Amino acid sequence: MSLDKNKALKLIKLLNHSIKKPQTSLKYRNNFTLLTSVVLSAQCTDVNVNNVTKDIYKKYFKPEHFLRLGEYKIRNLIKSIGLFNNKAKNIYNLSKILISEHKSKVPNNFEDLIRLPGVGRKTANVVLNEAFNKPTIAVDTHVFRVSNRTGLTNEKTPDKVEKKLLEILPKNHLSKAHHLILLHGRYVCKARNPLCKICVINKICLYKKKYE
Repeated sequence: MSLDKNKALKLIKLLNHSIKKPQTSLKYRNNFTLLTSVVLSAQCTDVNVNNVTKDIYKKYFKPEHFLRLGEYKIRNLIKSIGLFNNKAKNIYNLSKILISEHKSKVPNNFEDLIRLPGVGRKTANVVLNEAFNKPTIAVDTHVFRVSNRTGLTNEKTPDKVEKKLLEILPKNHLSKAHHLILLHGRYVCKARNPLCKICVINKICLYKKKYE
């Protein structure tokens, strides 16, 4: 096993011991509501998304529901979320496509997912990982930061970080790895004032400021 893969395995095992429930904090009802929540979460906190969707999903949880609502009503329902105009349009249009091309089902492959409005690599990988337990890694700001700080990667773009992580992370841990690294970044390895003194991967981390 290469040094990179050995370090990745050690890091994932340490995080796995410290994080008891590595799962998304988004609240959803089915695969469709997971997809819509991930679309809504772009540049927005999961907490804010959950606050908005908790009442929406009681009544509206299928593509047909959002198609009947129409873009204007969707916009009013999600107007407290950032970029709500764009997101309302994307949710309305992706609902139409799911009905017409996928029998109202969320597709379980990357190519079909990224053809949906508002769905990029990160969103597609989150859905594949969470809904279908596929061995993928979604690189958001937290995963990007932790990967580069720890020395798992030394890349400048999310796509390159994703490619490197897929090379070095143990395949049997990939379904959990996204959530483990993301949650560690959100609560411990923060962008500002990381909690290095209580970090379980401190000894194998390359972050230069960890001793300050």
